[in-house]
Amino acid sequence: MPDNSTATTGKTPVDFWFDPLCPWAWMTSRWMLEVEKVRDVEVRWHVMSLSVLNEDRLDELPEEYRELLEKGWGPVRVVVAAQQKHGDDVVGPLYTALGTRFHNQGEGATREAVVAALQDVGLPAELADFADSDVYDAELRASHKEGIDKVGQDVGTPVIAVPGADGEQIAFFGPVVTPAPKGEDAAKLWDGTLLVASIPGFYEIKRTRTQGPIFD
Repeated sequence: MPDNSTATTGKTPVDFWFDPLCPWAWMTSRWMLEVEKVRDVEVRWHVMSLSVLNEDRLDELPEEYRELLEKGWGPVRVVVAAQQKHGDDVVGPLYTALGTRFHNQGEGATREAVVAALQDVGLPAELADFADSDVYDAELRASHKEGIDKVGQDVGTPVIAVPGADGEQIAFFGPVVTPAPKGEDAAKLWDGTLLVASIPGFYEIKRTRTQGPIFD
């Protein structure tokens, strides 16, 4: 659930739902950290799950993707367990540690990478055991539902929500971008995304991806 940290900083809260398994969400999250440097915003991190999103349509998916989704339960369960036991403030740093190992360093979503990421941010390695436990699945599903309900079931991760001019949240999937823009480019993409997302009835801009995620 969203915390109240932005109430004291005066910055605009940006709620960001991610699945650490997704390289495209990872790219967007790194852009969002750049936006924090150039706009008066503060990101609040939440988990969503591609495994939860797709659990009722596995028969429609390629075998390779089904296998990926089966592995996808572990990392999000570990993040939720860390949040439940150590508070909201650990979610962002743990996501950064996991994503760096999964994606930038090419270690993949292995138990070894999860343990190392936990140690990177000073969390107990035994939290990795929650990858195979459903003890916090209710909290995981609640966090996922909070994010996906803002945009509908036909998208994936990430989901971003930010207060609009009328006080209602503007929420959207994406943006999907690579490499993660920095500096003024990060600011321009943020401003433009908010501009189009704030238009009532606006739903989609899209073009074919011609390259994969560029991790830098």
